[in-house]
Formats: sequence, structure tokens, C-alpha cells
Amino acid sequence: MTQSDPAFRHPLRWIHTLRLVGVLLILLCAFPAQAEQSGPFASLMVDPSLDRYVAKSQIIGGFRVQGSDTMHALMRRLVSDFQSRQPKVAVELRSGGSTKAIAEFVEPPQPGRIVVKEERAKQALLVSSSRELTDTEVKQFEAQRGYEPLRAPIAVDAVALYVHKDNPLQGLTLDQVDAIFSTSRQRGFYKDITLWGDLGLPDGWAKAPIQLYGRDRKSGTRAFFQEHVLAGGEFKPSLHEEPGAASVILALSRDQVGIGFSGIGLQASSVRILPIAEADGMPLVTPSPTTVADQSYPLRRLLYLYFDKEPAAALPPAIQEFLEFVKSREGQEAVVRAGFYPLPMDQVEKLSVALKSPPSSEGPTKQ
Repeated sequence: MTQSDPAFRHPLRWIHTLRLVGVLLILLCAFPAQAEQSGPFASLMVDPSLDRYVAKSQIIGGFRVQGSDTMHALMRRLVSDFQSRQPKVAVELRSGGSTKAIAEFVEPPQPGRIVVKEERAKQALLVSSSRELTDTEVKQFEAQRGYEPLRAPIAVDAVALYVHKDNPLQGLTLDQVDAIFSTSRQRGFYKDITLWGDLGLPDGWAKAPIQLYGRDRKSGTRAFFQEHVLAGGEFKPSLHEEPGAASVILALSRDQVGIGFSGIGLQASSVRILPIAEADGMPLVTPSPTTVADQSYPLRRLLYLYFDKEPAAALPPAIQEFLEFVKSREGQEAVVRAGFYPLPMDQVEKLSVALKSPPSSEGPTKQ
């Protein structure tokens, strides 16, 4: 802001602007808890054939969850609902980004340091990730430990493209999105796209430069977008890197010529979601319960929890019970309340298989 800016010259107007920003942030943060009542989640129902959660005993223990910013509201909801049924399980939640957490998760243990079983139990860590670990990351983990990490899908998400509510653009193909955001155009679009007029917008939009918004380098959403939309290409240096989903939405609500990507869990009336087509000539598709479930929406993704589990070892009881809750009907209803999509039955079955483990030899932890 400069001294020539009208808001600078009028302090009361500047204070009013700050208040508006604060209100928007509150609305954005509150939205996920009511997501099933509006937007793409309005008609979403959990499969009634899912087993209900039954706490056969009260678990004593705890664990940490660290990773995805996108999943923070989801994990907060799941943990809250779980602890209402298992109040003696302590859970510490931290975000910071999928990519950062994964890098720490797969790195080798400190040389010369032996972690005893009791200490490992205290350090029990679930890594929340808005993307699947890459083959390289899995191999790095396996090279140090001799086995792959436990991968637990817990919900479905969609990455969406957002624009200001006044933007008249009807939709984009993935190769156009690539040409907007990347320097490399790996999808083969015939030219770079820098102006809204390049996409056919008329009048005052024609010469308006496209302002780019997205997640920062710690984000799994950014890594997913780079892999699945840019086909591994490089982002333009003009990308405004935002630390979280809420800040992407906030930036776009204040920039009529902006476009940005983020997870679908957060929305506001000042922005709208752009429909996307897989390729030229294919239908434009908006993310919805139907299009995510039938996979016609191209930017659908699973959300994961990862854990360092030896193949012959049992999961810590607190983590075992938490994941049992996640795959239950009550757990998946919590997923919807957090503003995400429930797991399809085939993924629930895969999670059930992953949770089957040998009996624990660590002694009693229940009462």
C-alpha cells in the first residue's frame, strides 16, 4: 500500500477493510463444519452399509498427527468425534504441509541412535498427506527400514480451480490450465496463456493479465497439482504462493483477475469454482458428490494417513482404534461434516485389510 492509496488516506476506511477481511477469514474457517449443508456437499450421504463404530473397551494411549494443512480441519473433526467415544486417548494435531512432513517421515533415523520400544510408542506419529507418497519416497523409506510404510486412505477430496465471482469464464480444459500456470506446457497447448483475452473473454477483460494463486512448496496440494495438471512441469515464477487454503480463497476474493487452485473444503460467496474438462471436446465438469464418486471430475484425490509399522508388528492400540473409527459410518459422517467426500467401499475394504495385524506383545493397554 502507498500513501496515494485511498485506504491509506482514510484511516476509518482502512479499519473497515480490516474488519471485512477478518469476517471473511472467520467465515472461511467456520465453513468446513457446515459443509454438508451447502455447496458441493449439500446432498452428500454416507453409505448406510458401513459398519457402525462400537467401542468394545476404553483405550489408554495417545499419538501425534502431523502434515497436511488441507487435512487439518478434517483431522480436527475426526479426532474430536473419536475422543468423545475414547476420552482417554490423547491426540496432538500439527499441520505444516504434506511435503515437509513426508520429507521428515522418510528420512533415515539419526545415526547411532537406538529408539527403544517404549520411546517409539510415545513418538507414535501419523503423517497426514493430501497426496500419495511417490515411488521415490516409498523406496527411500524402505531402504532405511526394510519395509514400506502403512498407507491408510481416510477420505476423498477434490482440487478445484477458483476465480472471482464476477469472472465470466465458463470453464477450462486441463491443457489450458497447464498453459496458464506453467512455463513448460507439458500438456501441449499451442501457446502460453497470460491474458484473460487469450481465453476469449471480451471487452475490459481482454487485456487484463491473469494473476496466479496457489499453495506454497510445503503443500501436498501443490505437489498434486504439479503432477496431475502440469504433468510434472514447472510453475510460472509469477505464482503467488499462499500458506493455506483460506488464504488462496481470500486472495481471489480481492482480485477480480485472479485464478487459483486449492482443495475444495473451503468456499466463500465472493469466489466460484470453475468447471474443468479433461480435454478439448469433452464436457466441462464441476466437482460434486456424483462427479467425484464416478471419477468424471478429473482432479479427484484420496487423502491418506501414513504410519511407520513393521509388517509383523501390531499397530499401537490408540492408532488401531482411531483408524477403526475412521472407517466406520460415524467416522465417514465426520468426514462429510468436515467438508470432504467419504471413502468409496472398495477403499474402506482396503483400509480394513491394512488394519488386520498380529496380536500385540506389548502388554495390556486397555481397561
